[in-house]
Amino acid sequence: MAVLRPFAAGRPKKEYAAEIAALPYDVMSSREAREAVKTAPLSFLHVDRAEIDLPEGTDAYSDAVYDRAAWNLHALFNNGYMINDGAPYLYVYRQIMNGRAQTGVVGCVSIDDYMNGVIKKHELTRADKEVDRFRHVDACDANTGPIFLTYRGKDEIDAVLAKYVAREPEYDFTTDADVRNTVWVIRNKRDIALLQRLFGKVDSLYIADGHHRAGSAVAVGKKRREQTPGYTGNEEFNFFLAVLFKGEDLHIMDYNRVLADLNGLTAPLLLKRLRRHFTVTQSDAPVSPPRKHTFGMYTEGKWYLLEAHKELLNEADPIARLDVTILQNGVIAPIFGVADPRKDHRIDFVGGIRGLAELEKRADGDMKLAFSMYPTTVDDLMSIADAGLIMPPKSTWFEPKLLSGLFIHWLGKF
Repeated sequence: MAVLRPFAAGRPKKEYAAEIAALPYDVMSSREAREAVKTAPLSFLHVDRAEIDLPEGTDAYSDAVYDRAAWNLHALFNNGYMINDGAPYLYVYRQIMNGRAQTGVVGCVSIDDYMNGVIKKHELTRADKEVDRFRHVDACDANTGPIFLTYRGKDEIDAVLAKYVAREPEYDFTTDADVRNTVWVIRNKRDIALLQRLFGKVDSLYIADGHHRAGSAVAVGKKRREQTPGYTGNEEFNFFLAVLFKGEDLHIMDYNRVLADLNGLTAPLLLKRLRRHFTVTQSDAPVSPPRKHTFGMYTEGKWYLLEAHKELLNEADPIARLDVTILQNGVIAPIFGVADPRKDHRIDFVGGIRGLAELEKRADGDMKLAFSMYPTTVDDLMSIADAGLIMPPKSTWFEPKLLSGLFIHWLGKF
C-alpha cells in the first residue's frame, strides 16, 4: 500500500512562480539552458543546471557545479523570491495542454516503497546520470524536481481534488509552450488525512518519468540513514518529492527513431527486405501511424506506411507486443545492424512533441532515415511494470513535462 506524506514545501512567492518555474534539467542541453536564462534571470535552471553560471567549458560534473546549485537555491530564498511553508501540506497541481488536463497530488513518497516494489519501475537507469542527480540532491539537501508517478484512478481521490480545483489557486500561469500550470494548497488536516488513507489503498504507484531522479533520491536517503544511527524512519530523507497523477489523465506521445545510414542498402533493396514481414505502401503525405503495429518510414524524400505481419506479433507478451520491440527486433537490429540502441551512435530518438517535420529534417540532414511510431499506452507501461519487466529504451514520451522550481522538499532543515 502506498505511503503519501505531506511536507513543508519551499516554493516561489506567488508573484514569482512563472519566472522561477522551468522545464526539467534533462530536456535541454547546457547550451540551450544558457540561452534560455538570458531572458529569465530567476529561472530554476540556475539550480538544476548550475554549470550555466560558471565559465563555458566547465565540467558539468565538477564539485563547483553542485556547490553553485546549492548556493543558487538558497539565494532564491535569501533574496525573497521563494518562501517555506510553515507546516506540512499537500498540493494539487494541474496542467492543461491542447485542451487536455492532468490533475495530480504533490506530496512525498517513501524510499521504502521504492525499494519494496510498491513504486514500480519500467526503465533501466544509467549509472552516470544517477550519480549526477545523487550529487545534486546531496549538495542541495533537497529534492528540487518532482518524480512523475501514476496510479490507477479512484473516484474518491478525484472527489477530493475536484473540491480544490473549484477554488482560487495559489499559482496560475501559462508557459511559452502554451501549457497552463495551476496549483492549490491543501491545508485542511482532514483532507490531508483522507488523501493519505485513500492512497494507502492504492496497491501500486508507477514511475512515468524521472527514473534517474527517483533512483538518486533513494540513494541519498539510504546514505543519510547510514549517517544517522538510530534513525526513526520519519526523517525527511526517508521520503522524496513526487506528483501523483491518475493514469487515465495521462498522454504518452510517440517516441520516434532516426538512423544515420541504410547499412549499405539502396532504398529499393531496403523496401524489398521490409516486405518480407511488412505490408509497405508509399504515401503522398507524412505518415502518423493510425494504430498499433503500424509505422511510418521516411527516406530519400518519400514516406511509407509499414503494417506488421502476424509472424512479428506476440500479443501475449507485454514486451514483445510493444511497437518499439517489433521495430527493433524486426527491422532495426536485423536490417540496420543496430543491436543495442542504448549504445549505438547510428540511432537517435526524437520526441513526438517535435512533430513529423523534425523527422524529415533529420533524415534529410545529419541522418538518412526516420521511423514514426504509434505511442505506447499507459496500460502497456503498467502491465510491464507489474510483471517486473523493463521497457525497451525510449519507449515513452510524456507531455506536458512537470516543471521544476514550484516545490522544494528539504531533506534536513533550511
